[in-house]
Amino acid sequence: MMIKSILFLLALGTLGMPAFAKDRQPNVIFVLADDLGWAELACYGNSFNETPHLDKLAKQGIRFTHAYAAAPVCSPYRAALLTGQLPARVGILDYLRPNSSNALPVSQVTLPKILKRNGYSTGMVGKWHLTGYKYQDAQFEVRPTDHGFDWNLGSEVKGVGNGANFWPYVFRTQPIRWLDLPENRMGKNEYLTDRLNLEAVDFVERNKDKPFFIYLSHYAPHSILNGRPDLVEKYRKKHPPGVSTRKNCYLCQDAGVDGSACTHWAPNHNPHLAAMLESIDNGIGLLSAKLEELRLTDDTIFIFSSDNGGEKKVTSNAPLRGGKSELYEGGIRVPLIVRWPGGKVPAGKVSSQPVVNHDFYPTLLEAAGIDPDPSQKLDGVSTLATWLNPKQAPDRQALHWHYPLHKP
Repeated sequence: MMIKSILFLLALGTLGMPAFAKDRQPNVIFVLADDLGWAELACYGNSFNETPHLDKLAKQGIRFTHAYAAAPVCSPYRAALLTGQLPARVGILDYLRPNSSNALPVSQVTLPKILKRNGYSTGMVGKWHLTGYKYQDAQFEVRPTDHGFDWNLGSEVKGVGNGANFWPYVFRTQPIRWLDLPENRMGKNEYLTDRLNLEAVDFVERNKDKPFFIYLSHYAPHSILNGRPDLVEKYRKKHPPGVSTRKNCYLCQDAGVDGSACTHWAPNHNPHLAAMLESIDNGIGLLSAKLEELRLTDDTIFIFSSDNGGEKKVTSNAPLRGGKSELYEGGIRVPLIVRWPGGKVPAGKVSSQPVVNHDFYPTLLEAAGIDPDPSQKLDGVSTLATWLNPKQAPDRQALHWHYPLHKP
């Protein structure tokens, strides 16, 4: 009778607690889309875009309906993600211009830095946008490897968003590649999103024998939208694109396409946006397959999200109001899917609890059993309890945004 009582008390003591592996800290895969609105994924109700791998990820984990970006544009989001701080505390309030002499301070104890201290292999592939660029006369330049990433590839060396998404990644008549990709790996038609996916999968393979953190930061589907031609044609046939919101599309001019036939700036049923999202989705499938092959699925936290809402010139965030660059819901509410199987994050759940992206820092540290550095002030809170129980509200009083601009 006494043994039964002790076992019952032990069961009560561990009820609701995660079954963390004692022999290995969890791997972390964080995939970030750029300017992907809350309503773009099929699992969020979109009937035009096709995202089977992301939909499957959502069925295997939690899909959040009220996940928020720390700002409605990209650099503040990225600063908040890596520091666990509000953009106002970091000092990056708007997206950084190419010649900016502001950058993410190297004094920050960033997420990759503290993970690296605790035995993780850390890698980043893709968009950085937390510095100005020496090529464009910035006073200095800070790279991902200055912030704790062991390995980095595919990050920009000049301003982003020009639509030069195919090898050799040179925009119009500019003299250099805008990316630090020194060689071609996928043939003459190499497509940027496909290449970044490949590099991320290779990182997982190389680092399978120890805990790893890989930050796959896509440039897609940031405008100027420019998808793979085969996928663009697929979606163009699926539904006629909306009438272009712009007449001065550089890509159409260079291709000799009449402005009235431009689909890069279609405000609805945009075939380039759908194509770029499908390329992102393909990478989710490749990473999931690699984890299965290496038997690491249950040991890996897999996160997908976006840095802000969709750009209104190429999509709609309805039923949410507004979009990128605005503090309405359409500008700051983003998709978020979290998967961590093996008795940790429950499968097939939906959470309406409000979470924000500077929560990832303390949440991932708690999941890995790592104490925060006392010198790093954290504004985010751990939402691990919400991951484990989707109805559990995070322990905080309010969420705040601060997005001051010099002019409307």
